[in-house]
Amino acid sequence: MQPDRTDELRALLERRILILDGAMGTTIQGYRLSEGDFRGKRFASSARELKGNNDLLTLTRPQVIAEIHTQYLEAGADIIETNTFNSNAPSQADYGLESLAYELNHAAAGIAREAADRFSDRDPGRPRFVAGVLGPTNKTASISPDVNDPGFRNIRFDELVAAYADALAGLVDGGADLRT
Repeated sequence: MQPDRTDELRALLERRILILDGAMGTTIQGYRLSEGDFRGKRFASSARELKGNNDLLTLTRPQVIAEIHTQYLEAGADIIETNTFNSNAPSQADYGLESLAYELNHAAAGIAREAADRFSDRDPGRPRFVAGVLGPTNKTASISPDVNDPGFRNIRFDELVAAYADALAGLVDGGADLRT
């Protein structure tokens, strides 16, 4: 786990504006990856289509994710975000991969951490940071997905808490400095 860098980050924010990287998802789309890229060897026999599960690329094409981080750092980003917008159990359930939430977050934070550290080492006077992304799930506990049953919920609050706790643990253990 990364040491707490909160004080360092706050001190920098008092001196200057820090630049956050750009959109990971649309940058990934520019690579025009195939179903095979998303599957890799590990998920080659998956019964479900995996193309579009950008977070899975953290495991199947980590070099693509690292390259994107590097592009943003070269462009001047001070903070790079992990490729984890949908790395939570409810969202990954669409692909039958809900058990991978922790692993996805941990691996994505590690890839970003490595890139940030490489750039920080090159220029120690300009440290780089990793923001761990906790995106929304594809389920909601606030409104019913069934117009005929307004009281129905497709997920319970305690399930959301558990899903986010698992994702957050992966981000922290993988080396994220802050969580967004």
